[in-house]
Amino acid sequence: MAMDTKNPGDLARRAAQRRDRRSAAHEDVWRRETFRLPRSEARAKAREWFERFPKAAYMTEIESWRVLPDDEIEFVMRRLPTAD
Repeated sequence: MAMDTKNPGDLARRAAQRRDRRSAAHEDVWRRETFRLPRSEARAKAREWFERFPKAAYMTEIESWRVLPDDEIEFVMRRLPTAD
């Protein structure tokens, strides 16, 4: 039985499925690295990443962070693998 592509409900479902596949694929492209460093070294490491992988080209960001005992910072840096 052929799918009726003119039915608005079918078209909406197919479009949603394509969007969901693209969203899932997009999440897989991020490069992440987790660090656990003393506060001053954590700041230096974050600066290093932003200098090496500029935000405008790689969408670099600190994805998450938390303060641990002894003033250590655990954080996740996230970026795209290549610039467009």
